[in-house]
Order: sequence, then C-alpha cells, then structure tokens
Amino acid sequence: MARVTAPARRWSALDTAAGGLALDLGLYAAATIFAAVTAATSTLPPHRAWGTVAAIGYAVATLTATTQLLARRRHPGTPLAGLPARWTVTGLTWATTALLPVVLQSIQRAGGRPGRAQEEVLVVEHAGARLAEHGTPYLGPGAIAALPPGEQLLGYTPYQPGMALFGLPRAATDAWWTDARVWFAVGTALALAALVTTLRSTAAPTSARRAAALLRAVQAATVLPVSALTLATGGDDLPVLALCLLALALAAAGRPGRAGLAVGAAGALKLFAWPVAIVLVCWAATRRAAPRTALGALGLPVLALLPVLFVDRDALVENVLRFPLGHGLVTSPAQSPFPGHLIAETLPAGRAIAAALLVAVGLAIAVRLLRRPPRTAAATALICGYGLLAAILLMPSTRFGYLLYPAALLVLAPALALAEAPAGRHSRQPPDANRPEGVHLRHDHLP
Repeated sequence: MARVTAPARRWSALDTAAGGLALDLGLYAAATIFAAVTAATSTLPPHRAWGTVAAIGYAVATLTATTQLLARRRHPGTPLAGLPARWTVTGLTWATTALLPVVLQSIQRAGGRPGRAQEEVLVVEHAGARLAEHGTPYLGPGAIAALPPGEQLLGYTPYQPGMALFGLPRAATDAWWTDARVWFAVGTALALAALVTTLRSTAAPTSARRAAALLRAVQAATVLPVSALTLATGGDDLPVLALCLLALALAAAGRPGRAGLAVGAAGALKLFAWPVAIVLVCWAATRRAAPRTALGALGLPVLALLPVLFVDRDALVENVLRFPLGHGLVTSPAQSPFPGHLIAETLPAGRAIAAALLVAVGLAIAVRLLRRPPRTAAATALICGYGLLAAILLMPSTRFGYLLYPAALLVLAPALALAEAPAGRHSRQPPDANRPEGVHLRHDHLP
C-alpha cells in the first residue's frame, strides 16, 4: 500500500473540516458572490437572468450552512449538521440555482421574452426538428451557405446525432416544457440518481467518509456555479457529464458492460465523452472485459452516426468534423482566454504551436495508458479529469464552462476509491490520526 500524496492529504483535510460543513460554507459563499457579480456585469442576458435568481438560492444556502456549522459547534452530534441534512441543503440549492432558473427562463422564453436561451438551446431544438422531418439533424454545407450571414452559425450542429433527441419535444409542440433545457435537466437528474444508487450499492463497506465523498461529487455536478449556470442557460453538457460520471460509478461497482453503455450514450451526444470512453476501455482491458465495455462505449456512438451518414454524409462531415476543427463556413465563438487560445492568437504560427502542444499531451496520455493502464475506476477518473483539463486549457477554441468536466471527474475520484475499497482493507491497516478513513489508496488509484 502506498501513502497518498501531499495534495490529496491537503484536499482530504479541507474536505472533512468541521464534518464537511466548512467547505460547504465556502462553496455556497463563493457561489453567492459569483452569481451576484454575474447578474450585475455579464453581457449575456441568459447569464444575467440566471445570476439574479441563483444569487438568492446560494445566499439562502450560505445562511443554512452557517447555521449548521454553529449548531455543530454547540452540539456536535446534532442531526441539523449531519450528512442527511447536508444532502437536503444540496438538493434544495440545486433546485433554486439550476432547476428554478431553467423553468423560469423557459416560461419567459415561451412568452416571447428575448434573451432567455443561449444559442446551443436553439441549435439542439432545430436539430430535433430536422431529425423528425428529414432523418438527419444536420444541414449540408450548401444549405448553411444559403443562410443569411448572421444565421450561418446557428445552422451548424456541432454535436453527435443523439443530442437532437433533446430537441424532439419542441419539434412536436411549442411550450415552455419542451424547451431543450428542461429535458437536459431531466436526463441529468436521472443519470445522477443512478450514480448515487450505484455507488451506494457497491460491496465495499459503507462509512461516513464514503457517503460524504459521494455528496461532494454530486455537489460538483449540480451546485458548483459552473454546472448550475451551464444547465440553466445552455445545458447540453450536463447530461453528457452525468452519463460519464455514471459510467465510472458502474466501473467502480464492477459492471464493465453497463459502464460501456453509459459512456457510449454520452458519446452519442457529444465528442467530449469519447476520451472518457477510450480510457474506460483501457480500464476494462485490465479486467479482461474490454470487448464488453467497448461494445457499448464505441458501438453506441457508431450506431447513432450510421443512419445520418446514410442520409447525408457531407452534412455529417461538415458539422461534426469541419466546424469543430475550425474549417467551417464560420468560426466557433468559443474563445475563452485559456493558454491555447492566447498562444494561437498572439504568437507567430500560434495555432500550430497550440495544436502541437495538444498532440503532445495526447501522446503522453496514450503512452501512459499503454504502459500502465488504470486498474481502478478512481484512477480512470483521475486520468480523464487531468487529461480533459489539459485539453481544455490548450485548445485554441474552448469555453470556460467546459471546466465542469475535469472538476466533476476529479472530485468524483475519492468517492470511487472508497466504493472500490476491499472489504477488509481498513481492518488490516492501523488508524492514522492525520489521515481520515479511506485514504489508503493502492498505487493504481493514482496516475
């Protein structure tokens, strides 16, 4: 057994301070400030509308966490500061900072109020209408070129075909509840509920530390401002993320076939899930389950592509390959000032340099996977989290909101490690006053 690294130990100490309430309070307080600043300064109307509502929800959560912390200091065993109460606060905070803004903006949009949805919502709904009418969610290059210049960007659908399913309700009827974000939220909630059920049902011994780690992972995917804001204003990344997290939870539970199906469903929605699928197949190979995992992880995205490929191959290539690679008729508006974008815009041959750095990171991860594939779901989550973080930072065109992927994956890793813990592990090791329960990880838990 190997001792955990110093950063992991520091994170564990921060995470468990005051029974987890200290970090809860810090999260909600920082989120309150973020939402208030967004409401006051954002140039995007959907973001301002989200901030106005979410700031109140986060402020209430901050006051509640403060009350819990004070109650714990006076009465350490009070249920008010216990884990079930923390779960309740998390659920209510998600409802007020993500789900309520989704409903409000959807109703206002249905009533004709402008500026209540980001472009991706419109893109997905248009894709659903085209799928229902023509059998493909994509417009061909000729059809996009025929659009007015100001509408050509919305003519692109830079997602996998499965994403259009969330636009089908709007194709059937025009109502607030057919807004694509409503169905993004439903899909996200179902996947996260399955994740919690899966990790709670694993054979590893249950403990307060394990349950708290699971709560922290759910918080990262729900009430973390970047996640709540994304769901309320655009939302397409949240079901993709939730399915990836579910796949890793199924891997931790020893269900490689189902893990492949979950990540394959995510890959049928968006390319961001494909790196997770590849790493997950490498994990499955260490258990002689690669074919079962790959059947769903790679098979489902391929099955989703085949029908639209037969309907209009050029449209598929234009939307799924040319546009994301910067070779479409218009360029992507994703221009967050991360290193890759700054290098591409400021240095001579900057795009080539950024691309070379991105390829170098990809090759390094590939070599790591070939030489030492991950043997646990926790290690898989860490590799995916750090790999996606590096890719997001180095891509010439990217969005700040994409950071929700590495954030949630990295925060999920401790919960996965504790869920995979052998039944007798804790009894074999003496307690350590400086190390909370469950942090003895094997070498293959860390990249």
